[in-house]
Amino acid sequence: MAIYATQPAQADTASAGATRPRIYAWVVFGLIFGLLLSDYMSRQVLNAVFPLLKAEWGLSDTQLGSLAGVVALLTGLLTFPLSLAADRFGRVRSIALMALLWSAATLFCAWSSGYREMLFARFLVGVGEAAYGSVGVALVLSMFPPSLRSTLTGSFMAGGAVGSVLGMAFGGALAVHFGWRWAFGGMALFGIVLTGLYLVVVTERRVGGRPPSREARGSGVPLRTLLGRLFGSVSVLCAYAGSGLQLFIMAALIAWLPSFFNRYAGMAPDRAALSAGMFVLVGAAGMIVCGIATDRLCRDDPSRKWIMAMAYCLLTALLLGAAFRLPPGPAATLVLALGMFFAAGTAGPAGAMVANLTPVAVHATAFATLTIANNLLGLAPGPFVMGFLADRIGLQGALQWMPLASLAATCAFWIGRRFYAQDLQRIRAWRESVGD
Repeated sequence: MAIYATQPAQADTASAGATRPRIYAWVVFGLIFGLLLSDYMSRQVLNAVFPLLKAEWGLSDTQLGSLAGVVALLTGLLTFPLSLAADRFGRVRSIALMALLWSAATLFCAWSSGYREMLFARFLVGVGEAAYGSVGVALVLSMFPPSLRSTLTGSFMAGGAVGSVLGMAFGGALAVHFGWRWAFGGMALFGIVLTGLYLVVVTERRVGGRPPSREARGSGVPLRTLLGRLFGSVSVLCAYAGSGLQLFIMAALIAWLPSFFNRYAGMAPDRAALSAGMFVLVGAAGMIVCGIATDRLCRDDPSRKWIMAMAYCLLTALLLGAAFRLPPGPAATLVLALGMFFAAGTAGPAGAMVANLTPVAVHATAFATLTIANNLLGLAPGPFVMGFLADRIGLQGALQWMPLASLAATCAFWIGRRFYAQDLQRIRAWRESVGD
């Protein structure tokens, strides 16, 4: 049973019986959040050792980019089926199985003797991580009252950036002092230990949780109708596309900033990874601040969210286009930081657009679709395309062309805004007709 849903109204008082479930819920949240950190640490530690792998194995930048992008590719392809499987198999057991898989695969990365073995290991990392975000947050939200859902979901979004920073920073330090294999081994050990603790503390019996409501599952909605609500308007398609294209920028920067600082600023791999991590944190802060600013400025006119999204994309293109053309120095660092700040600023507006343009009954599926678009259009191709270009025109030259993705995202949001009013009116009419 759900920890809060079945409690009487007076259960929120400071009685011992109410305190224990509340404490347990936060313990579970801490473990799920810790595994989220492990998820992103295992994913992003690779970026910190790019220079070492390139030197030892003679890999091209295209090959390095493929090692980074394959994880996001598998996430995009497998999110739906593995999330459905987890609901049937049990979320608690599924989380443990996923964590053990990505941790074991990360350990396999440490034993890899060449590119093909490393690519296969990273493939397995992607399989393990594919559904963790959706399943983990679903388990957490089932244990808390609705009033905390925004806080918990926001924490999960921030956790991805924090995990990326930790993976690059600690991975770079381990690689410099003990070798790159220990960087992967350290991330794997953290995941395995945390998974063991999770298995001891979290059980299906104690977590329980009532099945998702009919509305949350979208049950009773025929497949044809479901697809029509997910893809049936131009504006929602543009929201999916614009969000994914803009995240191409963030994915490329997370993957290649450590190498950029190593090659062009002369930083050692550990210092380059730490510096890149600081810029990722700037991007995470920008995602939160831009979301808050969008809500406040668009309170009276939600259609302005499209304008805000376009503004964030154009600022990203302008600032990053300048940053990678300036000589290394304080000016270039400041402009790069400002560009990173706006690079993920479209996350909040795009999510709001998707929520406005789809019925409540299919919101969970709609956001899963947004996740797929983010991975297949941005997170997966970003590292690979930049690596492909870097092999031909150099990494700095490739990064100078990267802002074109922001211009493409701007076009998608511009088209979406043109159709938004009529699409929104049609969705509202449908909601009224079915009482959604």
